[in-house]
Amino acid sequence: MKIYFSLLSSIFLLSTYNSFAQQKSTMNKETKQSIEKKVDSLLSIMTLEEKIGQMNQYNGFWDVTGPSPKGGNAEKKYEDIKKGLVGSMLTVRGVDQVRSVQKIAVEETRLGIPLIIGFDVIHGYKTLSPIPLAEAASWDLEAIKESAGVAASEAAASGINWTFGPNVDISRDPRWGRVMEGAGEDPYLGSKIATARVKGFQGDDLSDVNTIAACAKHFAGYGFSESGKEYNTVSIDRSTLYNVVLPPFKAAVEADVKTLMNSFNELDGIPATGNKFLQRDILKDKWNFNGFVISDWASIKEMISWGHAEDLNHAAELAVEAGCDMDMESYAYVDELVKLVKEGKVDEKLIDDAARRILTVKYELGLFDDPYKYCNEELEKTVIGSDANRAAVLDMAKKSIVLLKNEGNLLPLPKKGKKIAVIGALADDNNSILGSWRIASDDNSGVSILEGLQQYKGNKLVYKKGADVTVGQTAFTEELTINTTNTEDFDDAIAAAKKSDVVVMVLGEHGFQTGEARSRTELGLPGVQQELLEAVYAVNKNIVLVLTNGRPLTINWAEANIPAIVETWQLGTETGNAVAQVLYGDYNPSGKLPMTFPRNVGQIPIYYNHKQTGRPVNSDNNVFWSHYSDVENTPLYPFGFGLSYASFEYTNLQVSKSNISSEDTVEVSVNLTNTGKVAGKEVVQLYIRDLVASVTRPIKELKGFEMVSLEPGETKKVTLKLTKDELGFYNNDGEFIVEPGTFKIFIGGSSITSLETEITLN
Repeated sequence: MKIYFSLLSSIFLLSTYNSFAQQKSTMNKETKQSIEKKVDSLLSIMTLEEKIGQMNQYNGFWDVTGPSPKGGNAEKKYEDIKKGLVGSMLTVRGVDQVRSVQKIAVEETRLGIPLIIGFDVIHGYKTLSPIPLAEAASWDLEAIKESAGVAASEAAASGINWTFGPNVDISRDPRWGRVMEGAGEDPYLGSKIATARVKGFQGDDLSDVNTIAACAKHFAGYGFSESGKEYNTVSIDRSTLYNVVLPPFKAAVEADVKTLMNSFNELDGIPATGNKFLQRDILKDKWNFNGFVISDWASIKEMISWGHAEDLNHAAELAVEAGCDMDMESYAYVDELVKLVKEGKVDEKLIDDAARRILTVKYELGLFDDPYKYCNEELEKTVIGSDANRAAVLDMAKKSIVLLKNEGNLLPLPKKGKKIAVIGALADDNNSILGSWRIASDDNSGVSILEGLQQYKGNKLVYKKGADVTVGQTAFTEELTINTTNTEDFDDAIAAAKKSDVVVMVLGEHGFQTGEARSRTELGLPGVQQELLEAVYAVNKNIVLVLTNGRPLTINWAEANIPAIVETWQLGTETGNAVAQVLYGDYNPSGKLPMTFPRNVGQIPIYYNHKQTGRPVNSDNNVFWSHYSDVENTPLYPFGFGLSYASFEYTNLQVSKSNISSEDTVEVSVNLTNTGKVAGKEVVQLYIRDLVASVTRPIKELKGFEMVSLEPGETKKVTLKLTKDELGFYNNDGEFIVEPGTFKIFIGGSSITSLETEITLN
């Protein structure tokens, strides 16, 4: 404790900032200049080793409330914290644990600088929202923002003040398991969602006890890993980089995201962690990002494996020169940077810059005001799992569901008088539905789909497993073994289906089949589930297929044969209640796909905003055009697609001006009518196509959308706006340009639109 107060004394003698007890105002009331002065004053009394210590992050390694560790890496980490050589910890959680480790940093080190506590809060902390890809299907930015706010409030109540989210990677390859963490394939939608999530996590005042610092990841290109294989190389052109990959990151920076995480992949032959072009030239210089960059887990060390660094010393030099400010679990900075600076290989100004960025975020979080501000037992008890939080994630879950098919209006289900068979192991699963990346949640804490359906008492419900999806262990850290042979429970399921009016089949992926290191080469229903589906269909064709999965699947047979298909993803804590309310019509689905569903894996990557090519159609009635010989070019379900229990008609597309200058705003309007019998919501989507450009442009690009609610028979005029921000693009030098020419304008309920017009930019 005496060392802690020596810091306060030193700061007082420097006459540049008040003691912690005197600082009562929140950090957002502090001026930028005031924080800069405090950081500069603190840096002036820090040793080189202490500044580098701020750049070092360790993973949690022992029960902090227990005895200190002895021997090995655990003892080294413990001693480094006591020496002031650690700036951040990750995966330490819970008020008792966080307070204990923070107490070491604050009260046992020379300067008493508090730790920033990081954690992977991906789609909730204890109370789980839908996986991020599912949330993106809602196209509801306010709901997504609120979902991030719920996650932030629970994480903060558990002592955490920094999340490694949002994931803003754009990806066109559903084989890549981490598509479940992002917002899908489109940079415009992805940018809007990135902004919503950053604001949800960070709130209006970062020093508020209910907010946490956000981290946009993975910078950059990770979603384009070749063949969809995890940790793989990336090879993309500059046009794709500037126009597809980077926009969500730029949006996050403009939303004042406090941190970014670099990625595991290489770009242009240089690992992202050591990529100066990305981290310094674009992020810190061009975009003027003033937060800090953290490596991904051991990605500094992994530059050795890439063949880019000779050893850990060389890797540390490359990473800090490139602009990576904090090292996550490589031991590179804490072990090598002092030597590199003293040998003149690394300029100490780079160390000062990194430490300054990290300390600034700590000040903005209010950690210097009160290092224990996130350690409130009462908040931990009352906030986590609260009724309000469960209500919020239930609302988010319902909005995330996408109705893919409803032939003969099989849905919604009648509420009484029917015999309904519920078939599929995933229907009675409280764990898989939570999805991947939920390491703070309790296993089996979700409301199962069966439990949700059982809340409706008017029908006779019979459940049969049919077949297990997985065999053996399903731990997050282990590979899953899929059931590919055991069909012994088929007969019971078939018998139940024969006696039922309607069959609800719940099929899909286990929650741990997606996420990091969960790449797949086949995207059909795993194991024997397709066989089960066809066997049940043979005896009862009135099937509602409920998909629970973390990525687009190839379900050609189901699309051709099953009358009703509902994409429910993995919806988190309130999954069963959300699904049941949609199936029974108490909530009318309004979700739209954020990723294209392919017909088969051979089409991948398949995405709506592709380029035209020189031979786009069979104009000469011969074989020499861009196509496959065994399947059509179109997807199974396009980007932006989703049905409703209502039906909608688009008419009277108009533009306010057909000839414009680059400074004009064009209003694009359309009449939307609910031609159905129930109230519903529709996501009106605006797309453009730049017909001729100096760099070829996609056949369609999303440039606006709006959620519209309509009563039966009601018509509303919906108006969306286009400016130079939507009409321009980035050239191959990264310059945003707006070129004159003709643009097609499309509007409709998906990327497959029927209404179009043109404008000319002079």
